Amino acid sequence: MAGTTAVVVDSASAGGIVAQPRSGDPLLGLTPDQLDRFFIGKESYSRVFTAEEGLGPIFNQDSCGSCHNNTVGGTGTVTVTRAGFIDRQGNFDPLVDFGGSLFQQESISEECAEVVPDEANSITLRVTNGMMGYGLVEAIADGDIEALADPDDADRDGISGRVHIVGAVEDELDHVGRFGWKAHAATMMTFSAGASLNELGITNPFKPVDNDPNGIFPPELADCDDVADPEEDFDFIAELTDFQRFITAPPQTPKSGMTGEALFMSIGCGDCHVRAFTTADDPNLEDALRNKLVVPYSDFLLHDMGELGDLVVQGGAEGTEFRTTPMMGLRTRDPIIHDGRVAGFFFSDRIEIAVAYHCYTDSEARPSAQLFLNGLDPQFCDFNPEIPPCPDCPLPVAGGLSDDERALVIDFLASLGRREFNHADVNDIDDDVEMDDFLIFASCFGGGPYTHDDLCAIDDVNQDHFVDEVDFDVFLTVYSGTQTDCNANGVLDIIDIILGDSDDLNGDGLPDECCTGDIDGDGNVGAADLLALLFAWGPNPLHPADLDGNGTVGASDLLTLLANWGVCPR
Repeated sequence: MAGTTAVVVDSASAGGIVAQPRSGDPLLGLTPDQLDRFFIGKESYSRVFTAEEGLGPIFNQDSCGSCHNNTVGGTGTVTVTRAGFIDRQGNFDPLVDFGGSLFQQESISEECAEVVPDEANSITLRVTNGMMGYGLVEAIADGDIEALADPDDADRDGISGRVHIVGAVEDELDHVGRFGWKAHAATMMTFSAGASLNELGITNPFKPVDNDPNGIFPPELADCDDVADPEEDFDFIAELTDFQRFITAPPQTPKSGMTGEALFMSIGCGDCHVRAFTTADDPNLEDALRNKLVVPYSDFLLHDMGELGDLVVQGGAEGTEFRTTPMMGLRTRDPIIHDGRVAGFFFSDRIEIAVAYHCYTDSEARPSAQLFLNGLDPQFCDFNPEIPPCPDCPLPVAGGLSDDERALVIDFLASLGRREFNHADVNDIDDDVEMDDFLIFASCFGGGPYTHDDLCAIDDVNQDHFVDEVDFDVFLTVYSGTQTDCNANGVLDIIDIILGDSDDLNGDGLPDECCTGDIDGDGNVGAADLLALLFAWGPNPLHPADLDGNGTVGASDLLTLLANWGVCPR
């Protein structure tokens, strides 16, 4: 194989058009100092604590990133326990005297473990919440969220969202809550200080006293905790805050225009899942957060979800109320619903099951859920018997979606968290842009016009309905595969193919003139080449059997050789 040269392209932009950052990346536009703070904060967020450093005595995980691991800073699969006592009048007692309403599931010793007391008659789980883009959401003006509230349903549309007014650790002012299942936090510093104590057992200047295991029941806090408080200083909370405030929102591809989104809005889902806000034009905000578009698909208001509620009263949020869950990054979430009850299956199944739960009695979302599930295959309800179906489900509902329309809505929801050029199946998440993505890009290149619903729209970065040189320039900035210059002309092979300077009739991403796999140069890919590859197996940079140029002769090289078996094209 002539002229093997491994090339990795990694620039920030192309021709003034910039790809959306991948989930977990820092915001675009951060200053060097802010970028340093982001990465310092990420280290603190991923730090694993020990008991000697103050972990516990009761806790749920030993690092922030253990819960928020999809990606670091996002959602997760870990659940925590909430419990309380509900009297005959429906009043909720969080059992604070006994350690509630959050009962930590881990402890530094068996003697110091916390248990849900017998007094509790309502127990529920909460799965790790998160969405990323937190700094952008924090920067939405309170008034913009308040303007969406309609607590008395004055417009009689059945939607009565209301704001959750909460405090903040950094001041003594009232704020509009927007973080957490019940919108119980308004700022990232408040969230970080509270989670440090309640999830890690790490005291800090804002939360200086450890949680007492089991409250008034044994053991005594002093018997379990001998690390001086506060166990971490203000800098630690500030670092966690920096990381979360400066993390980007998940990508959305295509960014707009899908038919499924219009259908989603037409059946009323957008009444709560509000598409977009512009952050405040506040000179006190960093430029990367100031006056920016954020697309969360949430109004951040509390809504009555009826029997889907978890019965936990938290601050001013009632037991049947939840904040509208932001749908940013929905593509990668598994499980979903507050207690994680919807997990596994295929993405489309998770969506349909989650929507079915919105049909619970007295849920504000029930009419929209009925319209979405309209005429769904009866086997859906039979296959998921634990789901109380909508009234008359799955009989048709006037104005409801057809099967094809429902599929278009699911396609739209699958765009929330998809990276540009990433053609991985939604049920097999792969955030990297590699050779398989290039091959699809190449099939789309030069074509159009494409609609926003077409497969090729994933490659149409500037959404002009064509996949062209502009899009390819951006593709090169995010392409993470190792590429070769097998014809030794000083140009990446994928560029030769896209520009038409080389043919790739067998679709392997390499110019046909290279005769990929012809290790012995006899014009044929055969047994001698296979033996040469097997003898070179393992780390073997610059060996001609390293067909993909990654420094190792391995399975991908073997598959490439077998795919090119036979007489070389000339």
